[in-house]
Amino acid sequence: MALISFLAFTILVALISWWSVRKSDESTSDGYFLGGRSLTFGVIAGSMLLTNLSTEQIVGLNGSAYKDGLSVMAWETLAALSIVVTAVFLLPRYLKGGLTTVPQFLSKRFDKATKTITSGLFLTGYVVVLLPVILYSGSVAISGMFDVPELLGVSDTTALVICIWGIGIIGSIYAVFGGLKAVAVSDSINAIGLIIGGVLIPVFGLMAIGDGGVLDGLKVLVDANPERFDSTGEPGQEVPFSTIFTGMMLVQLFYWGTNQQIIQRGLGAKSLAEGQKGLLLAAFLKILGPVILVLPGMIAFYYFEGGLASSDLAYPELVRAVLPKPLMGFFAAVLFGAILSSFNSVLNSSVTLFGIDIYKEHINKDASERTVVKYGKIFGVCLALAAMFIAPLIANAGSLFSYLQEINGIYSIPIFTIIVVGYLTKRVPAIAAKIGIILGSLMYIVSQFLLKPKFINDALDTAKASGITDVEALRMVEAEAYPHYLHIMAILFVLNIAIMLIIGKFYPRKEPFVLEYTKQVSIEPFKYVKQVGAVICLIVIGIYVYFAR
Repeated sequence: MALISFLAFTILVALISWWSVRKSDESTSDGYFLGGRSLTFGVIAGSMLLTNLSTEQIVGLNGSAYKDGLSVMAWETLAALSIVVTAVFLLPRYLKGGLTTVPQFLSKRFDKATKTITSGLFLTGYVVVLLPVILYSGSVAISGMFDVPELLGVSDTTALVICIWGIGIIGSIYAVFGGLKAVAVSDSINAIGLIIGGVLIPVFGLMAIGDGGVLDGLKVLVDANPERFDSTGEPGQEVPFSTIFTGMMLVQLFYWGTNQQIIQRGLGAKSLAEGQKGLLLAAFLKILGPVILVLPGMIAFYYFEGGLASSDLAYPELVRAVLPKPLMGFFAAVLFGAILSSFNSVLNSSVTLFGIDIYKEHINKDASERTVVKYGKIFGVCLALAAMFIAPLIANAGSLFSYLQEINGIYSIPIFTIIVVGYLTKRVPAIAAKIGIILGSLMYIVSQFLLKPKFINDALDTAKASGITDVEALRMVEAEAYPHYLHIMAILFVLNIAIMLIIGKFYPRKEPFVLEYTKQVSIEPFKYVKQVGAVICLIVIGIYVYFAR
């Protein structure tokens, strides 16, 4: 029954996606990479949200909530603020310049070498970190929900490889051969399913602990552990409260405002007003994210009495325990959609970056649009194959959630720094951007992968020599031994900006930068963009104040 409902929902999504794109012109770069600049606000919002959701986030963030409680909601609720900033300030700039990729803005503002370095960093991050992890964690979830080893009579490892290649091939077909519109349409359908399925888990979970009543279950949950409903994280937890004023907002602004796989949906808008409405709708829905990504982990802590072997088992174990069997296939299909969405969205963005910023720029400058799309697709197939080979080598994917955020800092903050300086200044030269991006990456690597391990190991050795053996006490020693990686990001962000501004002071551009209006889409803004944005910001602040303990 579960397998039939899974296959039925998955095939339905594929058929609707094919029907939607069958008359689209995918042979031009705008048609293939930006859905012909025809995306409407509902499609933009749905596609952005589902691209953001992936198995390592659904499983990982609920695992963090199982461990730390409500404070990890910062990853969700603060995203709403950064999406508002993107809608009001960044998107008008991007659409005015008729951009296909974020590095194109850097090319216009600085030079082509800056664009190439940025595209290379994006691609490296996508290929080495994101694609294999999405495939691996997604395959673990699907294999576990359907008990694939038992179903096919194979070992766990073989089942994992089969799932990885299955997801990889289907995701590649969507992204490489369908272009952005196929990705965006399938995302929008799956987004509806994910919201329904995602809400069902906490509903059934609360009913399970509240003897059939959702509100009764919520009261039981709050009364049992009121301290876990605190929006302000403590030192030693994944998101200490102080970090939301430093690196957390920088990570969010980079992700929602400059990350190619996310902002590409906004760049494909049919007008600025439509793009802004899409982003604002996404921001509002993001506020509701903790219901799907945090609450189930907190329910699991109560339901299993904190006794699970690993916090990353919280979500799959809760699903298995509380979801009625007939709904299992539907939810697995929705989760499968989320896995596919993340995989094919990253792949589509990688193909776009390669085709527009590398192939057309450096390999074949005279290439026709059809040729650029053709070689972009070939590159996409190669990337997908590489990810499918690398993915089985990844172990312990569940614990990668926070670690992934830390690794991404190698390229996220340096890129965000030069975009901010490029946006706010007119005379900082290209050499400052190149120094900023290279120096920013190197300083972060030295800090997190050389200095941090040394400081932590020294502190732990000293603590153990002093007779401290309690696990919680040692966790605090580790937390206090070196600044949180989000604080490090903020420090390096400020330092990088200062270096770039100093270079701009002594070696300014000869002519101030002016972004030309390409008139590819209307840049008339949504009339109420600032008012709606302000309401969303007030709601987020209100949530934090209400849950502060």
